[in-house]
Amino acid sequence: MVCAGEDRSEKTRSEELEVKQFEALGRRVSPYVYYGLLLLVVALFALIRFRLREIPLERDEGEYAYAGQLMLQGIPPYQLAYTMKLPGTFAAYAAMIKIFGETPADIHIALILVNAATTFGVFLLGRRLFGGLAGIVAGASYALFSTSPLVLGFAGHATHFVVLFAIAGILLLLKALESNKTWLFFGSGLLLGLAFLMKQPGLSFLLFAGLYVIQRKLIPPVNWKDLVASAGSLAIGGALPFVITCLLILRAGLFQKFWFWTFLYAREYGSSRKLTDAVAHLLGQTALDAIGRVATLLLFAALLLVTYLWSARARSQGFFTISFFLFSFLAVCPGFYFRSHYFILILPAVSILVGMIVSCSTEKLLAWRKSFALGAVPLLLFLLAFAGAIFQQKEFLFQMDPLEACHDMYGRNPFPEALEIASYIKSHTPEGATIAVVGSEPEIYFYSHRHSATGYIYAYPLLEPQKYALDMQKEMMAEIEAARPEMLVFVNVSGSWVASLRPSSRKDILSWMQQYVQEHYVLDGIVDIGNVTQYRWGEEAQSYQPRSQNYVFVYRIPRKA
Repeated sequence: MVCAGEDRSEKTRSEELEVKQFEALGRRVSPYVYYGLLLLVVALFALIRFRLREIPLERDEGEYAYAGQLMLQGIPPYQLAYTMKLPGTFAAYAAMIKIFGETPADIHIALILVNAATTFGVFLLGRRLFGGLAGIVAGASYALFSTSPLVLGFAGHATHFVVLFAIAGILLLLKALESNKTWLFFGSGLLLGLAFLMKQPGLSFLLFAGLYVIQRKLIPPVNWKDLVASAGSLAIGGALPFVITCLLILRAGLFQKFWFWTFLYAREYGSSRKLTDAVAHLLGQTALDAIGRVATLLLFAALLLVTYLWSARARSQGFFTISFFLFSFLAVCPGFYFRSHYFILILPAVSILVGMIVSCSTEKLLAWRKSFALGAVPLLLFLLAFAGAIFQQKEFLFQMDPLEACHDMYGRNPFPEALEIASYIKSHTPEGATIAVVGSEPEIYFYSHRHSATGYIYAYPLLEPQKYALDMQKEMMAEIEAARPEMLVFVNVSGSWVASLRPSSRKDILSWMQQYVQEHYVLDGIVDIGNVTQYRWGEEAQSYQPRSQNYVFVYRIPRKA
């Protein structure tokens, strides 16, 4: 009679043999084949991004670019631009602007390199976990997903930089666990700490790394000294970028402002949305959206379950893949806003799981029938889905010009118009002049090379149902009145205000602005945003009435006679 312990031991040996057999099969394929395929994938999506590189900057990009521009001028974050985001992405933009230039095309060319580096990192992670086939499928999946307009993948959001450093940190962590070198754990923590510095949700990846180290180190026999050294080095490395940032901001005399915006206000912002609203937003605005998204999630979950139940190789990395996915999803969740570009944070984990499904399914089918035709079925299905996704988005990816693509993603938001507005401001104000944008279009400051008269480069905090809103309104008004900006821009576009949050607050701001403008400014420009945007400057503007509901007024201080 065979005891249960012997059954489990035999099962474990069988699973180990299964994994080794597939590893041997994988070694028959030259690694250069996978690198060549990856190069083709990277080149394809780089060319797509390059074709659309001149898409105008949107608000978040304008914020990062303006803050990066200020840093290059020696002006620290949070002095002239208030934001709840940590300053890592500002520094990244400063570097991109310094190296590549200040146009939207320059910034998006730099983003091509960031995306290519992350794609390569996802490939390496998939290959390390499940072999070369999984690596190329994971890399191709990430390149496809992260270039989709569904996640606003053409914009240089902070999430791109978070996943770049997170993947690099996790790869180094796996190397550290393999070699057990303390300095590698520290280096991994350093990279993951930089991911947090890019944006607060990056902390989720550092927490994942800490949990994974503990799980691995608790495998018997447990060496507690080694566990403490490894986890401690990871934690110290993870904390170091933030500690250095705090010291630099403290030295600049802006720590109080920094702490308020990145933690106190960020906490208010993150707790203001109801969970029921978040779920509705996540599933979609219509019943059809909800059904489609739920069906997709259920299908993906079913494929994962079958893979884990069927494949010893998948189960061998089960803790890593499941916890990596869960912590990646947690990174998307703070505040329950679920904005499109937030989902970039979960794309590496999803891509790894796709690579695992294809690779492990191929392994099992080959072991079952010894038929390469049958074994190729998972890869062929992936290629069909890959090609189908590209075909579905063919008009955006291959046919639209940058302006059409911008309108397709953002509607009638004034992102193309910001270029013309900023050009007019730059040519009609002296260097060193200040301007104020009443709305949420920080890209105007960046394009015009003019400093903001107020740190409130977004109007959103002034309207949110949070306890600091009234004080923020008063501070913004006082800063503008004290600076007496050379030009004042009023943006009457719903996306620049999200006025549905607190419409009464918007009325208060508009009442103040109307009185202030009447006393100190004259109308100098109207941008009427319609199917074809109309621009009226100088005396022409004073006799023009906007025909659309979306428009921008540009005011200037009266010229002396």
